[in-house]
Amino acid sequence: MNREYLENKNTIHFKFEQNKDDFIVDEIPIHFKGNGNFAIYHIKKVEMTTWDMIAAFAEFLNIPAEKIGYAGLKDKHATTTQYISVEAKFEKLLKKFKHPQIKILNATRHTHSIRMGDLVGNRFSINLFGVSQIEAGQIEKLARKSEKNGLPNYFGYQRFGRNEDSVEQAKAMIGGDLHIADAKLKKFLISIYQSVYFNDWLKERVILSREKNDSKFLLLEGDIYLSSEGKLFTPKKIAQKDFEAHKVVPTGLLPGRDVYRARGEAKAIEEKYDDEFLYDKGLRREALVFPSDIEFKYKNNFDILNVAFTLPKGSYATVFLENIANKNFKAKVIKQKGAKSKR
Repeated sequence: MNREYLENKNTIHFKFEQNKDDFIVDEIPIHFKGNGNFAIYHIKKVEMTTWDMIAAFAEFLNIPAEKIGYAGLKDKHATTTQYISVEAKFEKLLKKFKHPQIKILNATRHTHSIRMGDLVGNRFSINLFGVSQIEAGQIEKLARKSEKNGLPNYFGYQRFGRNEDSVEQAKAMIGGDLHIADAKLKKFLISIYQSVYFNDWLKERVILSREKNDSKFLLLEGDIYLSSEGKLFTPKKIAQKDFEAHKVVPTGLLPGRDVYRARGEAKAIEEKYDDEFLYDKGLRREALVFPSDIEFKYKNNFDILNVAFTLPKGSYATVFLENIANKNFKAKVIKQKGAKSKR
């Protein structure tokens, strides 16, 4: 599944490695009240999935993993920080917690357990290798453009499996050719199915924008927007000024039931990427996101460019990098630093 970007330009060749030193992610949480019946822990984990981190805490506390709240999943091959919650009665016991890949940074209290999505966004710090001084300037220019004009909010390659095998599974299940008994896996595959439709829709809208609107995202009559207050609406006329002021953003469809669908011009494209027979609940996702607080540090002697940036929740750092490189990245086997290859 190819992803297209707004800038029609030459490819910039650089490499990045997902490891503990060169790929750092920090979760930006919601506001915690500082009091309540739940203890909130700011956790640093290294080369470890969120699931494995939660399992380590569950085993230590001798409780089901479901009793530990978290807001989102973080990369394994990275250094990441995120927040978890447990009942406050475990605070004393957790003072004794030790793990070689996990460190508790600090703690506070809140009135309820952390729920999926209880975060504002994520802050990334990524080292790009093989970047000349001229390319560093080009990268900064393109990043600033996405800060102003928006970044196509594709689901990244991580969503679809190493060989996009999850996509084939999802299609087979939806088509009735594959029976899945596990409820969680079934839900996951449906989300994959919806994500494929969204990405394909967004790709067509991006190509149209390149052709008709000088590489700026082209708004259409009948688009459904998300306001800065979190409200979905369709205005009587195209909301160009509010969009340019980052007050509203157009949305794309994750097909299913009980969801707003586009009208007019926008509908003509959207209905090609819809499945009205899908029983699961549909959603709408921002077509664009706006990276913020972008910073650069260039190590001239080593051709390394560190880029730090913030994205809203649910957005992919690798999509930000693809937009700059004008190429698609793919999942690959991650080699640990210092690991010996097997023959």
